[in-house]
Amino acid sequence: MKFVLEVTVDEGASAQDRAGELGRILRYWGGNLRHYALEPGDGSAVYDSGYQEVGAWRIVAS
Repeated sequence: MKFVLEVTVDEGASAQDRAGELGRILRYWGGNLRHYALEPGDGSAVYDSGYQEVGAWRIVAS
């Protein structure tokens, strides 16, 4: 299987802000990992700290 994560990070923010936001997104997703079977077809939208959709993750057959 292949795990694919695509996130658009605010291009107007500083590098430190972008890294902090991406870190928060990854921690939040990692904390919810147990809720998914992680089989091809699984996936979900990814949201930033402002609850705006900024991307998605998915599991695909490799």
